[in-house]
Amino acid sequence: MTTPSFILDLRQKVGHDPLWLTGVTGYALDDHERLLLGRRSDTGEWALVYGINEPGEQPADTLVREIAAETGIEAEVTDLVSVISDDRMLTYANGDQAQYMDHSFLCRLLPDSPREPKPVDGENLEVGWFDPADLPQPLAASTSERITLFNHYLADKATGHPHTFFISQGQLH
Repeated sequence: MTTPSFILDLRQKVGHDPLWLTGVTGYALDDHERLLLGRRSDTGEWALVYGINEPGEQPADTLVREIAAETGIEAEVTDLVSVISDDRMLTYANGDQAQYMDHSFLCRLLPDSPREPKPVDGENLEVGWFDPADLPQPLAASTSERITLFNHYLADKATGHPHTFFISQGQLH
């Protein structure tokens, strides 16, 4: 993931100390209900599209921007599926530490969007649409966890009872 310039500026002041960041993740489906994934250039793992909010940017707008920047696909957010704080402090190869509050959104393609994704900004080696029952491997752990939340949400939505997931007192609700 390319580090946003505002984080690079913060790192000049705080060094490798932990940063609390707002992240977004998208579960984007095409016209055939296939899932958009990218094979990350930094890890080689397949993952949902995700990113970090820029200062003053709304989470849904961040995700729309990230999907277009990483895959060339134009999408819109339809549902907020979860708002979850990751309890893991991540330490990157350069020593930087970060913890994320993730907003996960269900998305669909805009009618005039290109239908074939392509790696655009160098963050992915390849991108594509996949049947949710037959996903490529290796799949990033965070993507596996979030796909589980999306699957629960979609199952609930199919029964007419969708709800946004959150964690309270260590329990998923």
